[in-house]
Parts: sequence; C-alpha cells; structure tokens
Amino acid sequence: MNDTSWDSLVEHVGRIETLRGVMGTLGWDEQTMMPPKAQRLRGAQRALLSRMEHEWITDARIGGWLEALEGDADPVRRACARNLGRTYRRERGVPAELVVALAEAKSEGFAAWIDAKKRSDFARFAPSLSRLVELSRRRADAIDPHRHPYEVLLEEFDPGTSVEGLRAMFARLRDGLTPLLRAIAERPQLPALDATFDPERQTLLHREVAAALGYDLDGGRLDHAEHPFTTGLGEGDVRITTHIRADDLLSGLGATIHEAGHAMYEQGLPHALAGTTVTDAASYGLHESQSRFWENFIGRSRPFCRWLAARLAARFPEVGVDAEQLYQAQNRVERGLVRVEADEVTYNLHVIVRFELELALFDGTLSVADLPEAWNARYVEYLGVRPPNDARGVLQDVHWSGAAFGYFPSYTLGNLYAASLGATLERELPDLWARVEAGDFAHVLAFLRERRNAHGHLEEAPDLVRAAVGERDHVEDLLAYLWSRHGALYGVTRS
Repeated sequence: MNDTSWDSLVEHVGRIETLRGVMGTLGWDEQTMMPPKAQRLRGAQRALLSRMEHEWITDARIGGWLEALEGDADPVRRACARNLGRTYRRERGVPAELVVALAEAKSEGFAAWIDAKKRSDFARFAPSLSRLVELSRRRADAIDPHRHPYEVLLEEFDPGTSVEGLRAMFARLRDGLTPLLRAIAERPQLPALDATFDPERQTLLHREVAAALGYDLDGGRLDHAEHPFTTGLGEGDVRITTHIRADDLLSGLGATIHEAGHAMYEQGLPHALAGTTVTDAASYGLHESQSRFWENFIGRSRPFCRWLAARLAARFPEVGVDAEQLYQAQNRVERGLVRVEADEVTYNLHVIVRFELELALFDGTLSVADLPEAWNARYVEYLGVRPPNDARGVLQDVHWSGAAFGYFPSYTLGNLYAASLGATLERELPDLWARVEAGDFAHVLAFLRERRNAHGHLEEAPDLVRAAVGERDHVEDLLAYLWSRHGALYGVTRS
C-alpha cells in the first residue's frame, strides 16, 4: 500500500474513532446525568450515530484498502489489516435497519432494566430482553450463519476465544474452586468491616486512591452511577464511575480501583497510532485483566491494606480500622448473591452462571420467560444460595440491557490473565510488596504498560499475554493464587 492510500485509511478510521467517542459520551451521560424524560431523545440520537458508524465502517473503500494491505510487512499496517478486516467483514453483513433497531432497543432496554430493578420485577424487563436477544441473534446470523450465534457475539469482545474453549476452561476452574470453597466453608468466618463511612469523605478517599495508583484525573473524571463503569472517549478523556454506600466502604472502593484499572489501561494505550486500530484494547478479557489485577492482586493484598489503613485514619479518625481488619474483611469468602460484591473465590462461579445461561438463550434451550428460575437454580447448585428477589438475582447486572451478550466471560478471562501477570511480576520485582506498602505503585504501572498497554492491539490478546508472561497455565496460576491467599487466611491447605 502506498503512503497516500495509507493516509486516507488512517483518516477514515480516525473519523470512526471520533464518532465512537461521541457515542461513548452520550452513553456516559445516559448513565450519570441525563434526565429520565430524555430517554426517547437519546434513543433517537444513538440510533442516528449508530447508522453513521455502520455506514462508515462498511464503506466500500475499506475493501480496497484491505486488499492493498495484504502481505504488508509493517507490524502496524499488518495489525490494521487484521483488526479492521474483521470489523469490516462483520459489519458488512448487518443491514442498516438492524443496526438502528438494535440501537433503539438498547436505549429502551436500559430504561426498562432500571425500572425493573427498582421494582424487583423481571416481567417489566422481559419484553425488552426478548427483543434484544432476537435482534442479537439476527445480527449474529447476518455476520456468519455457519457459526454458533453466541460464538459470533463472543468474537466482538474476545476474538480468538471459542465456545468450546470456554466450556473446557470454565469446567476446569469450577472443579478446582469447589474443594477450596468447601474447605473454607468449614472454617470460622473472617469478620466483616462493620462501620459507617461518610459518603462525601469516601468520594475524596476514592479520588486519592485512584490518583495514587496512577489514574490521571486531569484526563478523566470520577462520578456516580447505578452500575460502575469506565468510558474511554479517546486520548485525554477516560472517565470512571463508582457506587458509594455509607455502610459498605470496601465494595465501593473496590469498584473504584477496578474501574481505575480499566482507565489506566486506556490511558496507556498507544494514542500516537490513532486511526490504525492499534490504539484499541486487544480484547475485553485483556482489559479486565488490568482492572482485576489492580482490584484484587494489589487492592486486596496485606501490604496495600497497610497503606490504605493510614489513608483511612486520616479521613475517618472516628472509625478506627487497622490494617489487619481491612485485610481480613477484604478477603472474606462468602456464598453471596451479587457478582460485583463477590469475593475472589466465588466470583468466577457468578460468571460461569451467566455464561451458561447466555449460551442456553442462544442455543434456544432456554426462553427469556424461564430465565429467573434457571438463574436461581444455578445459584443454588453452584453457590448454595437462592436469590430472594429479581433485583438481587437475574436483574443485578446492566449488561443484558445493552445487548452485551458474550461480555461476561471476559471477567473470568481477565482473572486468569491477571493471575499469570501477578506471578510474573512477583518473580521479576522481588521488592514488589515493600513498594506497595509504601504507596509506590509506579513500578507496577510501568510493568503493565510496558508488557501490555503500550502494544494496544498490535497482536491478538492471547499472543500479548504470552509475550508478557511466557507459556503459563492460567487456570493453575489462578487456583494457586487463591489457595495461597485465602487458604492461609482460613487455615486450609491444598491437597
């Protein structure tokens, strides 16, 4: 490809990236500040922009550019051909009217989910969810009618990951978690953090912690939302949200650290390569590995709790919480109902439930109407608890209201990748935990950015992970890590 054609391609893709930033801004506003009566207007706005995005990403000129890129030895151009080619081929098969219908259904679905969750009434969300499943299945069939529809949707979040691969991996992980969960259940429970923390001071604490870890607040924001999320709008604008409760300091703080992990990944992407697709995250699983690494491997560690205890003492002197109390409360294992509140040992079981139910919806073996009972049955089987209502059960996550089918597996993929990253970092930085206890997180962030962020989507996620940590067994790394930390706390050992 000559330089003139390459410049034209980069300019075109750059316009698409800018448009996506605008759409992201509308989505962020919808979940943070938009007045409820603006829902119909927002749906029309998003539908228009979705149509524009679809037209631009299916522009026939892209086909010619991709042909010209074939065999190009330059790594950035080669990556662009792979990434853009996949998106182009996927979107070319989707009719514009289906793109618009799905965009409108997402806005309606989000509003319906909010209402249904507040009322704890799945029936209020079921029609919207049925519509979203139907449209998503049609979209998958339009992209590739010869593959399992769920695998087609999964590719949007974690290209290179297969349904069968996930089934095998998740089964192995589930079987490995069972004896740990059983052993812990036979031991005395660790104490919870039973105290109240002023929400306004919590917000200040969250900003302090996020900034200390490396989140650049001059290029971002911290706001409140029903369901915490991160929105990367482009270079210089990566926003996070959290959900603060006076009676649950650790849940909100964990959410902030989690979202800051996402944001720091976005802020470390190679923005100088805008318009080449290389500035995108390689996969959602890779993205989740950054958030889960900071939230869990660092944020739930004893050295971090020692550093955090001093911050708490300064902002909440009336409470009196020491580092060991924090560490034990951070690592309690409990058979709970809510994924975002789950401990590390049970968390992946929550994800496996969602993966299996999504797969059944797209297999056609489960109807939307039967979803609540199927959800409850799996929670009884896997976690030994039954949701008392829909709000704490099938309605707890926002994802399905936005047709994000195939997203949930990325959380567990992220945990698996993060475990291997942690094992590698401990080996390569012997004074890691002394640095963390001192509040020196710069070397951790530098390690992540050098090994992952700076490469963007130059290679596929599995290859980036392999380059960062070598040939490692991610399932074994995660199980070893969980047995080591939680086993020691509860006085159990792996047989």
